[in-house]
Amino acid sequence: MSKCSHAYAELRQRAWVEIDKAALAHNVKEIKQILSPQTVLMAVVKADAYGHGADTVSKTVLAAGANWLGVATVPEGIDLREAQIEAPILILGAVNSPEQLRAIAHWDLQPTLCTHQQALLFSDVAVEEDITLPVHLKLDTGMSRLGTLWEQAAEFVQLVEQLPNLQIASIYSHLATADDRDPTVMRQQHQRFEEARAQIFTVRGNHRGFAPTEITPILHLANSAATLTDKALHYDMVRVGLALYGLYPATHLTSVVDLKPVLQVKALVTQVKTIPAGTGVSYGYKFIAEREMLLAVVGIGYADGIPRNLSDKMKVLIRGQLVLQVGAITMDQMMLDISTIPDLQPGEVVTLLGKDGDIEIRVDDWAATLGTISWEILSGFKHRLPRVYS
Repeated sequence: MSKCSHAYAELRQRAWVEIDKAALAHNVKEIKQILSPQTVLMAVVKADAYGHGADTVSKTVLAAGANWLGVATVPEGIDLREAQIEAPILILGAVNSPEQLRAIAHWDLQPTLCTHQQALLFSDVAVEEDITLPVHLKLDTGMSRLGTLWEQAAEFVQLVEQLPNLQIASIYSHLATADDRDPTVMRQQHQRFEEARAQIFTVRGNHRGFAPTEITPILHLANSAATLTDKALHYDMVRVGLALYGLYPATHLTSVVDLKPVLQVKALVTQVKTIPAGTGVSYGYKFIAEREMLLAVVGIGYADGIPRNLSDKMKVLIRGQLVLQVGAITMDQMMLDISTIPDLQPGEVVTLLGKDGDIEIRVDDWAATLGTISWEILSGFKHRLPRVYS
């Protein structure tokens, strides 16, 4: 057995996450097909690429045609640089300390600039380090999160331009309701972004607001949902996260592109036992067997990212069959009613998320059961679950 095969066998001893790189590359190409030639793709790989593994995901999507990477924090950006990734990386979160900015400069990252106070700090550090720092101006058009209010866009741009050693690389905003069937709020934010752009260009005196000899900032507004909804929202770049990983941000967008889920979660059966009727299962005895029952113990639990609130509500796949999880999900283990598979043995594979035979359990299924969103499910799988790439 090769070292690689041996390592893979070791990973399979308890539980793991499988990542399909071909599906990931497919999704990039599907998304790029709906973009205009002048629109580039930023792959959002924050939160360890939504739990998929930022290093491998970043290399895969860049090879498939993505142009930029987006992360939330400075350490996330540094990790990608240490992985020898050279693509431009935008820090989407706020930066407020000289130490963070020095790290950004050292690692050739690009920060988001949200406030006048930040602008002064950024300029001071850039002068001190004797560099020209590319900055990305964030406007708040209705998300009420990061950014200068859109009505102050022209003033904000003028301030940044007057400060030494700063270069405006982009101007952007974020949509709050792009995944809603009702486009009212999204259209309002789009209009505000357009009005902010008009303010800036009027002050600058030409149609793009910047002289031909200058580096023209790119404009970007669209997340995954907006990218799939309306080409008018694409501008110079789109920022796509969820759709890269094969999930649709809303059910009414499923016909726009053909996305393939990238992630599967699997675990092994560790013990099989028969319990008599009336036996309680797991902590608190919330489940009592009403009949003699064949149980399988599986080596995965809430410490791995399986939500405890799915207890007694989820099904898993074994040999292409759906079986019910019973009793409280514990930190490292869960129990299944496998009475319909009487010859099941320890070591057999259980699919918690993904496809086995003709049946598929989707991240969206868990999210609907829990009353949450698929983003939260994906980003919840812990690092003690090895990522196995194919």
